[in-house]
Amino acid sequence: MYPTEKLSIKAWAEEDRPREKLLLKGRHTLTDAELIAILIGSGNASESAVELSKRILHGSENNLHALARLSVSDLMKFKGIGEAKAISIIAALELGRRRSTAEGTEPAAVRFSKEAFQLIYPDLADLPQEKFFVILLNRNQKLIKKHELSSGGIAATIVDPKLVFKVAIEYLAASIILCHNHPSGSLQPSQADKNLTQQLKQAGALLDITVADHLIIGGTGYFSFADEGLL
Repeated sequence: MYPTEKLSIKAWAEEDRPREKLLLKGRHTLTDAELIAILIGSGNASESAVELSKRILHGSENNLHALARLSVSDLMKFKGIGEAKAISIIAALELGRRRSTAEGTEPAAVRFSKEAFQLIYPDLADLPQEKFFVILLNRNQKLIKKHELSSGGIAATIVDPKLVFKVAIEYLAASIILCHNHPSGSLQPSQADKNLTQQLKQAGALLDITVADHLIIGGTGYFSFADEGLL
């Protein structure tokens, strides 16, 4: 049996090299592994950059959202990924997340749960800890502001109802949408989530501020209290 020799990217046909492929065929033709290979530049003694990238993706179940949740130390567990390469991957994924938050400068009308989800998802995606936001809307249901209220641990975050309505009153909001994430990916509301929603709904009624919805973000989906008839 003849010994096999690992071919470096430079030894591949030019059209198969990630950088050259991007130049010749466009960025949309590259696989996720090829894009990561461009970021890290090189592999290790036994793997090309693309092969290493495929292994990193496999370790994240081939899910970019799961990959984005990895820390520098998590990425450095892969042979051939040092601190600089890990930082490059994390920085690229963070730029992608920020791009989605920067698109659109005009205040958006938020009339349905899907619109609220699209608005808040970039703020709550891929987080290792739970965070709670409130979306403030005017009487025309246009966005006034997205405001972070609290940041907690892996399983829970504490929300003070007084702070919710302090912010709403400060910005003269006519209605609010409550939003928080479940780092576990579960979309099912806990009893604490249900209790808090009802407490805030009742308090809002006294202040003439409508609690229009409460979204739970998990993975790439969401749960809407309004859609499920829980408001």
